[in-house]
Parts: sequence; C-alpha cells; structure tokens
Amino acid sequence: MEELTKQLKEQIIEALNLEEMTPDDIDNDDALFGEGLGLDSIDALELIVLLEKSYGIKLGNPAEGKAIFKSVNTIADYVSKNRKK
Repeated sequence: MEELTKQLKEQIIEALNLEEMTPDDIDNDDALFGEGLGLDSIDALELIVLLEKSYGIKLGNPAEGKAIFKSVNTIADYVSKNRKK
C-alpha cells in the first residue's frame, strides 16, 4: 500500500500541475479538498480521469467521489480494492 500511496501522490501532482509540491508535502491522511490541499471540483474531475486511465476504475456513482477522494489513503484503499489494470 505504501508504494501505491507514493505513486498516487506523484500522479496527483502531475495531473493537477502542482509543480511546487513533492510527494513528501502531501500527508496520506490530509484532506484533499477544502482546508487540506485546497483542491476544487475541476480537480475532482481530473482525479476521476486519472483513476480511469491509470487503474481502469470508473466511478458509477459520482456521489461516491466525496468519500473516495477524502485523502490519499482513501484513494489508495479504493484503488487497491477496485483496480482493473
């Protein structure tokens, strides 16, 4: 799981053009939206595309996204259970 969280952090930084950040700047349990990393709804769409392209995961219910994208750990947990690639 540690390798997956590191990979996800790198992918998030690249997909969202967070050039000033490194994977070490993102804590696994930090909130990605709001007070935490400060991502917005456009970033959420980018994360959905990232999961689909990198792991073959399609979110059937957009409402699930709020829980899935809470932190890097919640994304990693979801990916580990649902990945197709």
